[in-house]
Amino acid sequence: MAERLTGGERLAVSVRQPGPIPLAADFHCAAGELLALVGPSGSGKTTLLRAIAGLYRPLNGVIACNGERWLDTGSGIMCRPQQRRVGIVFQDYALFPHLTARDNVRLALGHLEPQTRPARAEQWLARVRLDGLADRYPVELSGGQRQRVALARALAREPQVLLLDEPFSAVDQVTRRRLQRELALLREAIRIPIILVTHDLDEAVMLADRLCVLHGGRTLQAGAPGELLRHPVSPEVARLLDRHNVFEGEVVSVAGQRYLQWGPYRLEVAEGLEALAEGSRIAWYLPDSDVVLHRRGRPSRGERENPVTGQVIEMVVLGGMTSITLGFDHGRETLRFDIATHAARRNGLARGEQATVSLLAGGIHLMPDVDPTIDEERA
Repeated sequence: MAERLTGGERLAVSVRQPGPIPLAADFHCAAGELLALVGPSGSGKTTLLRAIAGLYRPLNGVIACNGERWLDTGSGIMCRPQQRRVGIVFQDYALFPHLTARDNVRLALGHLEPQTRPARAEQWLARVRLDGLADRYPVELSGGQRQRVALARALAREPQVLLLDEPFSAVDQVTRRRLQRELALLREAIRIPIILVTHDLDEAVMLADRLCVLHGGRTLQAGAPGELLRHPVSPEVARLLDRHNVFEGEVVSVAGQRYLQWGPYRLEVAEGLEALAEGSRIAWYLPDSDVVLHRRGRPSRGERENPVTGQVIEMVVLGGMTSITLGFDHGRETLRFDIATHAARRNGLARGEQATVSLLAGGIHLMPDVDPTIDEERA
């Protein structure tokens, strides 16, 4: 077996440029950590990977790994790709079709003595579960096997950083799940920063220790997946993370207590209102897990449950779960949540029917800077 990759590397990236590809990105990734860059097409994800690898030079910025500066435009430092110990796995495999799996991996072993390279290449292939396939050419391998060869080649360089650019998007769903599992297991043996670019938010949440949300080349927010999904810093981040329940309300005070006024509803909020000025407009978000459906004919009277009543305007059955969308008389904002299909049937939910839900005070997340595009996108 190939030797275990270890190290205390930390990758830090801070780059700026107005164009032609706008960038204003800041993020870091510690040894043994997987950071997923997420955002829509054109948000600069792949450009940032290329910058880390030395395949693209931003106008301004610093890229450092383990204290070694690979890029420092202020000091005129720009290490060539060959000077950076970076492993890259591309979406399209980027294998040489005229070389066997063994020889594709052997290309990454230039740091070893020539006579040791074939055996070491086979060790790396075994590590990614390709034992016995070293003599096959890429055309003779499945998509999943080719991606494993690409991963073995990337790791054979004994890199300080591993970059994954949509590595699983070219394979079928079953193979994709297997490769994701293998990557999760492999991480236990490679204590280096790993940067994953993906358009699949579920994949990012499942694999990553932290997410970095990008839009227009800008870093909008970075943090643990659970933190970002429950506490997006802005409506823009919420939308990019496919969070639906983003609203706008007003801070009001009644008998010395602060509330969030949303249309005719005066909502209690667990924390955050006291720091805001009375009368200020504020964006807020509620995870659908904090929406609780009242049983028909038996409304809840619990504290801090913020009961609201709306009309079912959309009901989509997706196997054992049903997605419910409620509309309200006070505006165009809609509330979406999922419940078990049998519960939806038991409660007689149907298009046009009234439904009462609680908006749990502990789940309401305030975003003080109201995004002016909220209403524009709903128009």
